[in-house]
Amino acid sequence: MNQLPLISTSDAINPLFLFIYGACLVLLLGITITMLYFVVRYHRSRAPEPTSQVDGNLMLEIIWIVLPSLLVLAMFWYGWKEYLVLRTVPPNAIAVTATAQMWSWNFSYADGKTSNKLYVPVGKAVRVELVSKDVIHGFFIPAFRVKRDIVPGMSNYVWFVANKPGSYDVFCSQYCGTQHSAMITTVEAVPVDEFATWLTTKQAPGVGGNRDGKALAEEKGCLGCHSLDGTPGVGPSFKGIMGRSEVVITKGAEHPLTVDETYLRRSITEPGADVVKGFQPIMPEFGDLKKDELDALVKFVISVK
Repeated sequence: MNQLPLISTSDAINPLFLFIYGACLVLLLGITITMLYFVVRYHRSRAPEPTSQVDGNLMLEIIWIVLPSLLVLAMFWYGWKEYLVLRTVPPNAIAVTATAQMWSWNFSYADGKTSNKLYVPVGKAVRVELVSKDVIHGFFIPAFRVKRDIVPGMSNYVWFVANKPGSYDVFCSQYCGTQHSAMITTVEAVPVDEFATWLTTKQAPGVGGNRDGKALAEEKGCLGCHSLDGTPGVGPSFKGIMGRSEVVITKGAEHPLTVDETYLRRSITEPGADVVKGFQPIMPEFGDLKKDELDALVKFVISVK
């Protein structure tokens, strides 16, 4: 028995969009042309005094009630049919979990592989479970016509198929704070065999067998808030941070502090403990970091001169 071709979310939404767009365009042109005709035909210079004695037109009233009603019902039926496609995940879809937090994305796969980009095989359905660690975010991939809110504590998902290899933008569609516009990543659609190879390749080790610190900082979204060139951002810059004197707020009280390794570790695992004066206590907690990951992050931050 031949397998039916897989209908992607793009295949479902594109014709619906064109139908609604086309209907609106026809109405716009029809109403505009009629309006212009009436403006010219019944201008005061042509007909200074009303001559019509007609009180109503039953047929015209029926037409402008029935036709718009049929059009709206057609839009509803077409939209509902394609909405069911968006919510019906094909069997054997690849499972991925997308974790959103201010202001980064992290994608994890069934075998434990993680990435700050969403790698998918071309031609295969992918189901993305949506999880938020802090506030409401939105998972939006324009190329695949999928957009879904990510609400903390609420289970939600999207699915899609990448029919061609390429890199496709992923945006956060809900304003989630000052760095909302920087919460961008990509879907990397690669051939099936290349995806299988990537999925089975172990995470790149860093010095001493640990994860690479800079790659981990990018993956966790650290570099979206902390610059590497001294420019202040949502958080203090990493440049020259080791040994820097700062005024921090601890339990509401201000006091001076010299940045050392102990402080850096505490700031990563307990970001609200000692907040540098002048910055908001909005950094998310990273209590799920493994020891080698924490070591790699601290080593990377110290290395930024």
